[in-house]
Amino acid sequence: MSLSRAVEQAAATEHHLLEPVLALQDSALVRALTPLCKLADETPLMLASGATLLTGVMLHRPRVARLGVRMLAAHLIANAAKTVLKGSVDRLRPNAVEDAPEIRPGSGTDDKAANAFPSGHTAGALAVAQAVAHECPHNATAARVVATLAGATQVPRGAHYLSDVVSGAAIGWLAERIAGHALALTERVIRDRMVAASAPSDR
Repeated sequence: MSLSRAVEQAAATEHHLLEPVLALQDSALVRALTPLCKLADETPLMLASGATLLTGVMLHRPRVARLGVRMLAAHLIANAAKTVLKGSVDRLRPNAVEDAPEIRPGSGTDDKAANAFPSGHTAGALAVAQAVAHECPHNATAARVVATLAGATQVPRGAHYLSDVVSGAAIGWLAERIAGHALALTERVIRDRMVAASAPSDR
């Protein structure tokens, strides 16, 4: 069996298994959680990250500013990664499937109904939540729960398959790890240069 055929069969199986969950689209719980999904969109997350950074700078709160930088960096990396993957894979969203689920190599389409993989909402939400968790450990549980709910709700809403959400979560986690290491490296370089600049000259 070819790889493309195996992928198609796996997609068909996942769609079949998802059908009972899709029946919950109009439930009160899913409707109540939908605004949370909207807050996990690209623009609200960017605004929240930028506002955190600006607040830290204006109030002279280095830790808050650092949190804003980490949130922003993590989200930008996650967004870049999911954009590349969305361009590489065309996959119909569950609520757009009429006859059979479709998944194939990317065609560069701008049709939002055909770019389900991966979940950008989940990638961004988890990236930002992980940044909050590492910079503010006392808020870690709340941040991760909110991000998980935002991502998981995409499945009963019919916006994504579970594999889209899991892939998005992996992207978000990895993006935040990269952002955290990059931030630590940048701070170390700046600190070393400041120490070198303040050291007394041998002359």
